[in-house]
Amino acid sequence: MTRRSDATRIRQRFDAVAERYDRHAELFDEVGRRLLERLDGLRFEPERIVDLGCGTARHTLELHERYPKARLLAVDSAAAMLGQARRRRGRWRRRFELACADLAAPPLAEASVDLVYANLSVQWAGDLAVILSALRRIMRPRGLLLLTLPGPDTLVELRRAGAVVEAGVDTHAQELGGLLTRAGFQEPVLDTDWLTTTHDGLAPLLADLDHLGVDYTLPGGAEALERELGGGDIRATWEMLYATAWSPDEGQPIRTGSGEEASVSAASLGIRKRRN
Repeated sequence: MTRRSDATRIRQRFDAVAERYDRHAELFDEVGRRLLERLDGLRFEPERIVDLGCGTARHTLELHERYPKARLLAVDSAAAMLGQARRRRGRWRRRFELACADLAAPPLAEASVDLVYANLSVQWAGDLAVILSALRRIMRPRGLLLLTLPGPDTLVELRRAGAVVEAGVDTHAQELGGLLTRAGFQEPVLDTDWLTTTHDGLAPLLADLDHLGVDYTLPGGAEALERELGGGDIRATWEMLYATAWSPDEGQPIRTGSGEEASVSAASLGIRKRRN
């Protein structure tokens, strides 16, 4: 679970790199593009969309282009990232709104969102089971969740060479499917990609990791790690987990630590009047 001190450190880290983030975001962009492709061919017209962990809002803008009539909210915990996103949304004709908030507790009412898009973000927000339950709560019936997470084989080359790497939630696709089901989501579809990036030496790779929020320590030092990696161009493997899942019909339970809660709209409740 992410402690408050961890959340503060993560927020400060992204604040520090916000101005240069887009120069190092090739992997984030590619994974996000592949996640957006899950929307291709769906007969689905969301009215309210949340980009959770929007960063500089490159994919928020693509969501707007797909669904120009939808109300779109870009959420991030790093104020400096939202500063970059503000430039992208347009000054006079705002294409989406912005909110600075804890990703584990988005500032949204229950059953208010049709589509949640979370690209490489919720791994920094704390206990994944808690986060999925929170997202299930804010989603309308038959809403769609799209998310990506780094898998356990991410940056395996660095680990083998002696680096200690923390890339986020260390889970497998089958474990993610179970977490989605327990949170109350239905029809989860999960798949995995392995992407390879090539870097002109260790320093450029570490710069990318810094901007992507990846924690790492080099017990033997950078020079020793570079020798272990063989010098020259360095290849890095990224295991990426993709998940799509639907929120259930109205009245289906939300699972919490204290049991199950059912949610129905006030409009669906019949009213019986008493006769005097």
